[in-house]
Amino acid sequence: MSAVNDTKFKFAVFLLTGIPGQEDAYLWISVPFCLMYIISIVGNSVILFIIKTDPSLHEPMYIFLSMLAITDLGLSIATMPTILGVFWFDSREISLDACFAQLFFIHTLQCIESSILLLMAFDRFIAICNPLRYTSILTLPRAAKMGLVCVLRGMAAMFPLPFLLKRFQYCRANVLSHSYCLHQEVMQLACSDITINSIYGLFITLLTVGLDSLLILLSYVMILKTALSVASHAECLRALNTCVSHLCAVLIFYTPEIGLSMIHRFGESSSHLPPVLLGYISLLVPPLMNPIVYSVKSKHLRVRIIRVFVK
Repeated sequence: MSAVNDTKFKFAVFLLTGIPGQEDAYLWISVPFCLMYIISIVGNSVILFIIKTDPSLHEPMYIFLSMLAITDLGLSIATMPTILGVFWFDSREISLDACFAQLFFIHTLQCIESSILLLMAFDRFIAICNPLRYTSILTLPRAAKMGLVCVLRGMAAMFPLPFLLKRFQYCRANVLSHSYCLHQEVMQLACSDITINSIYGLFITLLTVGLDSLLILLSYVMILKTALSVASHAECLRALNTCVSHLCAVLIFYTPEIGLSMIHRFGESSSHLPPVLLGYISLLVPPLMNPIVYSVKSKHLRVRIIRVFVK
């Protein structure tokens, strides 16, 4: 028992890791990472600027899209310092408090993004299944309140994580397998019983990402049922076409997120590379692809972006 107490504060920092086995190529690897961050930040900033300055885009669908862009900007800002720090300067050390703060923001923003994707699915559901009542159901004040609920939900769900981790003694290896901090990985480094953390983490994942994905699936079942009941084939395709960009955003976000969660909890692999790469995909690809997908698929948004850059 005394040995455990003596090693309680043995590690004042965690050591971040880039891509295992590729240390000699870090400078070259940092180039696509840097480009992804630049495109993500510029793309989402442009989306926000267009929606803010164009009154014709002040509709619930675009309000939700602006919330998604803000969340993606937050994710990029939360991960960029440590990821680029590792690849550019081999800056691997991160204090425990900084690590706990980073994982709180990462998990909170991912939870908020999941909630916003659910709101966007609800928007498409009302627009297709009950179009005559769309403007009365989804007013701008109501959309803003729904967004606020998403933010409060994400913060409330993830608020206990840093405190659950702070109570642990870290007397094992202090090397993380990513260049950023995640709750499910940091808790594995504790030399105490992590049962509460494991159960709470799984419960929150099911309550947020799991529940959101289920409700999104149900909304699209109803959308598909309504679209197929339309007599005109052209009208059916037109209705479903309005959902393509949102479906892409859902797949881009949930596929690596669920896969990474399953690997961390149940995966037993000799290679650390798949979960590391999947982790980068889950954090970097959604902020990168969301503005591109919506700019390409949304005619109104695309036209206004072109006007801004053509002037």
